[in-house]
Amino acid sequence: QVQLVESGGGLVQAGGSLRLSCAASGRTFNNYAMGWFRQAPGKEREVVAAISWSNGSPYYADSVKGRFTISRDNAKNTVYLQMNSLKPEDTAVYYCALRRGWLTTTVTSYDYWGQGTQVTVSS
Repeated sequence: QVQLVESGGGLVQAGGSLRLSCAASGRTFNNYAMGWFRQAPGKEREVVAAISWSNGSPYYADSVKGRFTISRDNAKNTVYLQMNSLKPEDTAVYYCALRRGWLTTTVTSYDYWGQGTQVTVSS
């Protein structure tokens, strides 16, 4: 089993920044990807960013390109999401997830999920 623990959410004004962290523990894999997803009230869960653990190649949703940065720390088994220039429409519960295998953006392809952390951006 894999455990994912997120931290770093909170309340911020529009234009501000937050950094989310997700620490992974438990079983390890040779090839895997980690991603950040979000779900706003009444909406489906969507991918925000993802990263291949082997080569660090990132993916970003169009809505966050140029504002969010995903990164990883191999030694700490931790993935980060730096969020800048936050907008009210970024308000959601943010989830960290891990999947065995190559990077994908399909929500249902991820095997393990964190508990989620609330991000609220006020206007």
